[in-house]
Amino acid sequence: MKRITTSTLAALTILLFGQCGKDKNESVDTTYPEINITAADAFPKQCSVIKRGETIVFRAQLSDNVQLGSVSVDIHHNFDHHTHSTEVENCNLEPVKTPQSPFLMIKSFPIPAGLKTYQTAIEIPVPANVDAGDYHFMIRLTDKEGWQTIKGLSIKII
Repeated sequence: MKRITTSTLAALTILLFGQCGKDKNESVDTTYPEINITAADAFPKQCSVIKRGETIVFRAQLSDNVQLGSVSVDIHHNFDHHTHSTEVENCNLEPVKTPQSPFLMIKSFPIPAGLKTYQTAIEIPVPANVDAGDYHFMIRLTDKEGWQTIKGLSIKII
């Protein structure tokens, strides 16, 4: 059986501690990105009203501590009163109803590479022939590392 020499043991110890120290120096992004709709021109906000046949402009301030990745919007009916809301304020809901021709849009929008902050100004046409009523406006923001933040807003289409 071979004996471990003092110099071999010292070399292994230095190698082991050297590797442990290396991990501490590498920074890992574990911070969620942020969706800010508090600005005066942000749209929509909780309980916003949107008219059929008009084009709205989705405005929000998006930010991340390292780098933004992508943003997507999901607009769908809430005629059955399910909830995704991330807001404290509740909106007045119409009675439960069966959808006939509901508005549905699920779409991703590009964010230029390398940005930590981005102001959206995305035009979204609302068809004139969709059902009026309660809807959800879901915003999903993902940073470059893959962390995701969701903001669920209740809106009304009239």
